[in-house]
Amino acid sequence: MGQLAVVGGHSILGSAFGVDAPRLDVDVPGGPVAVLDAGDHLVLQRHGRDRYTAAHAVDHRANLRALVELGCDRVLALSSVGGLRTDLGVGTMLAPDDFIALHLGLSYSDSDPGHRVPGFDEAWRREVLDVWAIHGGAELRDGGVYWQTIGPRFETPAEIRLLAAHADVVGMTVASECVLAGELGVPYAAVCVVDNLANGVGDAPLTIEEFEAGKAANQGRLLHALSGVVPALAEAAR
Repeated sequence: MGQLAVVGGHSILGSAFGVDAPRLDVDVPGGPVAVLDAGDHLVLQRHGRDRYTAAHAVDHRANLRALVELGCDRVLALSSVGGLRTDLGVGTMLAPDDFIALHLGLSYSDSDPGHRVPGFDEAWRREVLDVWAIHGGAELRDGGVYWQTIGPRFETPAEIRLLAAHADVVGMTVASECVLAGELGVPYAAVCVVDNLANGVGDAPLTIEEFEAGKAANQGRLLHALSGVVPALAEAAR
């Protein structure tokens, strides 16, 4: 059997998640890519280990290639997002079932293999939801639309009004990873953690301090959930 890979961003940035695991520097085009080998799963920080790489500059091609090189056969992605509605407030966790990324021109191929129908792997997404319900200790909502923007800046209130008519949460990375994982034949599912209401959704303009506070408030709950969910997902495939 292959290995589960947990790909994280701001939701686990600066935390102890996986940090005691041996580090592997995988030599791939665009690499090397640092991956932590936790035994029954791999941990990849999409923003990098040695220095922080902003969302628009992340080399998703290299990251996914490195995971496949190490035998990854499924990805659980963690994503810090903004809620596009007031009922999706700070602390909400959801597993999106669709995404919008109209600007995205990302592929491993410049020819026919790049023409494919993308999306989250439904069987794997369902497994994540089922295991989370047993071991997560926190509600994980089933479904929702993720809208990927370019970043690294946050969106304007006018942009958020446009996005909110069609999506539930907004982030900067998940669609890119999902498209590339699909091209590599790797099932991909995501857990989105709402760390802030998107700019213009709340009563006051979004601030970086608000985003950081929400992230800090959510991290403990997420890490607690992962402590039960990740071993169960890793064991289920063995």
